[in-house]
Amino acid sequence: MNALLSSIHIPDYKKFDPWTDEALSLWVPIVAYWVYSISFQFLMTAEIPFIEKYRIHTPEDMRKRNRVTFGRVLVMVTAQQIVQVILGLMFIEGPDPQVLKVRQENAVLRIASHAYHLLSQLGVKDAAMLADGFGRFAYFVARPCAQFVAAMVIMDTHQYFLHRLFHLNKFLYKHIHSHHHRLYVPYAFGALYNHPLEGFLLDTLGATISYELTGMSPRMGMLFFTFSNMKTVDDHCGYSFPWDPLQVLFGNNVVYHDIHHQPYGIKKNFSQPYFTFWDSLLGTRYSKPVKNEEVKSQ
Repeated sequence: MNALLSSIHIPDYKKFDPWTDEALSLWVPIVAYWVYSISFQFLMTAEIPFIEKYRIHTPEDMRKRNRVTFGRVLVMVTAQQIVQVILGLMFIEGPDPQVLKVRQENAVLRIASHAYHLLSQLGVKDAAMLADGFGRFAYFVARPCAQFVAAMVIMDTHQYFLHRLFHLNKFLYKHIHSHHHRLYVPYAFGALYNHPLEGFLLDTLGATISYELTGMSPRMGMLFFTFSNMKTVDDHCGYSFPWDPLQVLFGNNVVYHDIHHQPYGIKKNFSQPYFTFWDSLLGTRYSKPVKNEEVKSQ
């Protein structure tokens, strides 16, 4: 036990800087979650006629069908986020800035060296300058983009199979995952309403695995965690907006996930939060088209 405790990194809170990349990766995603959720909550409360036509369920349907209070949802979401911050403070420690700078420069030089060798063999003019530009682009642009996409695929894979297990195993569904399905009519704040164990295994662990396996920097981690939180909120927001890029660019969107929250689709559409390929490959995608009017009538 002593050996385990000594291996855990406990930061010096007197020297804690909330503006480091490591710290930002902890609190910025949470702030984004609350700000984005509050904006949707405002729309639901205001009931603006132009906006209401894009609402999937009626306000009355939400009040009658949901089996958990709004206050309870907020408490459970807050608890999950507190756990995430505590774990992050204990285990997330970025590299020394000077070490990181040297590592980056060496990586750029390696890529540029290979590029220069190829370009010089081809007789390209200004090969050295072009090779240096390519090295920087590859390391600082192409590499982070590839990491981001890979992290999305890893998170989808982790969440699909674990989410599906929570449904297929009666014990896990009854005692853990059924908490989330008390929301038959999802709304933004309910995106992270889960049993604490599920919140850890599905969201916290899934994001951590994606971050670690792709070798992201803390700054990229901040962007990925924030984007994932906003995507999850958007998938539960209750509005099918034709201009929302998160709904237009991703087939796994608010309508797709809302089907999973309905009795007729509860054993389908397990994929979340980004893509739908696992549902398509393994035959768990809900195949019948569902219009807003049909969802509202459930």
